[in-house]
Amino acid sequence: MRRPPVRPAVVIVVAIFLAVSVLGIGLLRAATYDPPGAGSKAPPGAAQVGPAAGTPGRCAGVPVSATKELRGMWLTTVMNIDWPSRPGLSKEKVQAEYRAWLDLAVSMRHNAIFVHVRPSGDAFWESAYAPWSEWLTGKRDGRSPGWDPMEFMITEAHARNLEFHAWFNPYRGTQPAPSGPGADFKKLAPNHPLIKHRDWAISYPDGKNARLYFDPGIPAARKFVEDAMLEAVQKYDVDGVHFDDFFYPYPEGGGNDFADDASFAKRADKSQSRGDWRRANVDTLVREMNQRIKQLKPWVKFGISPFGIWRNQETDRAGSDTHGLQSYDAIYADTRKWVREGWLDYIVPQLYWAIGFDKADYTKALPWWSNLVKGTRVQLYIGQGDYRVGEKGPWKQPDQIDRQLTLNDKYGVLGSVHFSAKQIRADRLGSVTRYRDNHYSAPALLPPMAQLPARPPAAPRLVAARRTSAGAVELDWQAGTGPEPASWALYRVEGAAAKLVATGRAGTKVQDPAPPPDAAQYCLSGLDRSGNESPISAPSGVT
Repeated sequence: MRRPPVRPAVVIVVAIFLAVSVLGIGLLRAATYDPPGAGSKAPPGAAQVGPAAGTPGRCAGVPVSATKELRGMWLTTVMNIDWPSRPGLSKEKVQAEYRAWLDLAVSMRHNAIFVHVRPSGDAFWESAYAPWSEWLTGKRDGRSPGWDPMEFMITEAHARNLEFHAWFNPYRGTQPAPSGPGADFKKLAPNHPLIKHRDWAISYPDGKNARLYFDPGIPAARKFVEDAMLEAVQKYDVDGVHFDDFFYPYPEGGGNDFADDASFAKRADKSQSRGDWRRANVDTLVREMNQRIKQLKPWVKFGISPFGIWRNQETDRAGSDTHGLQSYDAIYADTRKWVREGWLDYIVPQLYWAIGFDKADYTKALPWWSNLVKGTRVQLYIGQGDYRVGEKGPWKQPDQIDRQLTLNDKYGVLGSVHFSAKQIRADRLGSVTRYRDNHYSAPALLPPMAQLPARPPAAPRLVAARRTSAGAVELDWQAGTGPEPASWALYRVEGAAAKLVATGRAGTKVQDPAPPPDAAQYCLSGLDRSGNESPISAPSGVT
């Protein structure tokens, strides 16, 4: 997901595949409820569609106050950019590293994590469709590591009340040599699907940067990659399915093109240009994935993090006031259509450009995306370019992302995802600390989505409150009658409002980790799987 700064539309994109592999990593470029399937359990609050809960009310006579926004980071596995730190580590080391990343997310007051579970035709779970990822096992033989990383990852995230978004690259089949097998079939895992289906494989570009792709123009290949991703949704309790911006590859130049002549010749609509046909292929993947996810588990969110420019205004009056690569034309991603058709629950454009950057000014790209989602049910989050902090120019300013988050608030953005985890930990120039203190100083609830199943619980009841020897306040509570909550939100009265001070998964202790030394009043609410909040409890206090 990483990308180099924006490039002019006429400039050829040069692959910086290390970073790019990541999020697709698109970051680097200027750039009816059905019962749950086998191996899954219906989550609390996901069993019926109904009206969302309204505002939770008042606590001890004052209104409750909570920020509702998604805060997350991308945890990249390809080429071990973030995690695991290197391939072939022991189970214990891999797990310890992952827990540390989640603890970092909690310390940042995040409420979601986006984990790269299908970087390139592989899998971080036991899959009938893909070999085990070599970035985990350290081997390209497709053999199991002997444990279930996906189950572990989700369980640990949920224990910390973090949403788990499984991040997939649909069409990438391999990574370039020497880190990956490149386009050499002899170097693939024995059970790699492109060995059996060589007619699905396209090598692009020429030379050392070559990798194999599943051809998006072959319906059977598209169905296969959909099935491969939906297998994870079926087997595991994921909260979201997430794509980045890698569908058709970014143009590499040198006169070579993506060699899909054979599938293009077989297209049904002979009047289509190749560009329109390629866009239709990507549209079909997005539309079908949305439909199939909702048929399987209607509470699972579906979102995409595209390149930050749909089209430039100079090309299309409906485009943004930018002058960079156009995803509609260069990589055949009609992101505007996906939003307008409602095929997504959320969209996370990668706005990895500084305020004032001439080819793609953050202050000009952001309003375009804000306007696009108006009147739709698609929530807008922004992909923030933490990896760029410290680069020359405006990125030498430690408040660059802090200022961008302020603009996000102005334009009604409902959250941010930061690329990537390693950059958050590095905290270059103190940038992360600055925006955490200014924008993430208190916990936040996830913004509910009206299109998802809603079954808000009844108001819980606080039955006791006490101070612990560790200095926290611990509260005992009981759920109300009716639907069981999936999580809880704790409010503490502070002057004219009761502010959100802690959240947690149902079944975990309700605690205020940093209470005031004098008397305090608390109220509690419960939330369903989709973030719909119950009425507030009656207050309970400590002296």
